[in-house]
Amino acid sequence: MPPTIALVDDDRNILTSVSMTLEQEGFQVRTFTDGESALQGLMARPADLAVLDIKMPRMDGMELLQRLRQRSAMPVIFLTSKDDELDELMGLRLGADDYITKPFSQRLLLERIRALLRRNEASRAEGSGTVAGGIIARGDLVLDETKHTCLWKGQQVQLTVTEFLLVKALAVRPGMVKNRDQLIDAAYGENIYVDDRTIDSHVKRVRKKFRQVDNDFAQIETLYGLGYRYKEA
Repeated sequence: MPPTIALVDDDRNILTSVSMTLEQEGFQVRTFTDGESALQGLMARPADLAVLDIKMPRMDGMELLQRLRQRSAMPVIFLTSKDDELDELMGLRLGADDYITKPFSQRLLLERIRALLRRNEASRAEGSGTVAGGIIARGDLVLDETKHTCLWKGQQVQLTVTEFLLVKALAVRPGMVKNRDQLIDAAYGENIYVDDRTIDSHVKRVRKKFRQVDNDFAQIETLYGLGYRYKEA
């Protein structure tokens, strides 16, 4: 079965043109013109990836993402207004995996969709060599690549694809500093441009999720001017 992409935008011209491009590339496409219908449709029948506009009637993209994240780790790409940093940061903090600013190239969107689907698939694949059976265990942290699950002190932490890959990149080498470029490559793949603040937003959200399980969580350390490292408990 080809991957199913959900497009959510109140601009029917965008829905039509992007749908045609994706279908020509072999994807199945489902379209929604507002957040409420998208939430109902995606809760009843999830897609492999969703592309969400932020400004929509009935329920905007921010609220839709927040509602989706309560039940699903489905990969999400946000469409934001040009140079609207607040939208970008809010989207990332709510759990979006990536964002593209309008107006956008459909080829760029297609590239980001494929990259995110590859990352999602890779994060679920069994580990090789250094990670036996796809399990990474570092003290109280257990990452299962096959099931795409994260446990901290025996309690599940719900992570998006990007967040899971960031935690994995840090946890595989405890104590080793990873700069933002290395984390971008680990989470997004090479040849994908992502602003440094995107990684910072993802790390803030990861910390928040772990602290919802354990208020004393402090394993992801910031080394100002250098990057981040995982401190094994």
